[in-house]
Amino acid sequence: MELDSVRRTIRRMAETGSTQAGNARAGMPASWAERARAIIAGEAEPVPPRRAATVVLLRERPRGAEAYLLRRHTTMKFAAGMYAFPGGGVDPRDADHSVAWAGPEPAEWAERLGTTVAEARAIVCAAVRETFEESGVLLAGPDPTTVVSDTTGADWEADRAALVARERTFTEFLAGRDLVLRSDLLGAWARWITPEFEDRRYDTWFFVAALPAGQRTRDVSGEADRVTWARPADALAQHRAQEMAMLPPTIDTLRHLAELADPAAALAAAAEREISPIMAQGRFDGDRLVLEWPGIADPFGLR
Repeated sequence: MELDSVRRTIRRMAETGSTQAGNARAGMPASWAERARAIIAGEAEPVPPRRAATVVLLRERPRGAEAYLLRRHTTMKFAAGMYAFPGGGVDPRDADHSVAWAGPEPAEWAERLGTTVAEARAIVCAAVRETFEESGVLLAGPDPTTVVSDTTGADWEADRAALVARERTFTEFLAGRDLVLRSDLLGAWARWITPEFEDRRYDTWFFVAALPAGQRTRDVSGEADRVTWARPADALAQHRAQEMAMLPPTIDTLRHLAELADPAAALAAAAEREISPIMAQGRFDGDRLVLEWPGIADPFGLR
């Protein structure tokens, strides 16, 4: 789907609050409405969502905190052409209990995230791993009180590429560099689940983190064709101007972050947030599939 088409589609969804089942004017796949009808009628089961993690990297600037965003290739099968935060699916190997770990223990994260201990370990590990794979930023250090300050050398890039290719596990990568995962650098922010009628579904935990001193993001993600740093309010303004297409989870996250002054404030706010699943609910109004996100005002960011 070309980027202009993506923008038009999201705008139509936002303006109507729905997708039009079988209606070409909406520009949405007829399969969405067909599958939703089948699920509502009990004739089909939703695809089980895959666990995933995403991290909102924040850096402090004189005009306020900026968030790191990447635009997914328009050829991607999920969220094509959308601006999003670094992240991806949980690898079964992320649950390795031998991973070098500092900060809140997996049991504490399990209580915070609403998961088992093994699931929490895997989700947090995936968050740190995916951030490194997609931005070159590593939330790890030689000991529980320090963090690496530079990950831009050729040797770091070789390690990152090996992780992306699944040639080595994140546990092996950390052990090879004598590093510990710094789970204390993450703040749990939200949990979003892809609607039940989607063919590709994710159960995604969102985290916030400050860009470590000395580290720089790099345009290294093979899934993105553009990266940028932007103040949350500016990114939302560009979305309203149809210059940055985004989905509701990204929009809602940026909306809340726009109210906070700096990364420290975001991490403090994260500690107070309730982590409950957020998933769009579908209902039919005639032949129109109407999507509603309970508790989320203006999910498409038009105001």
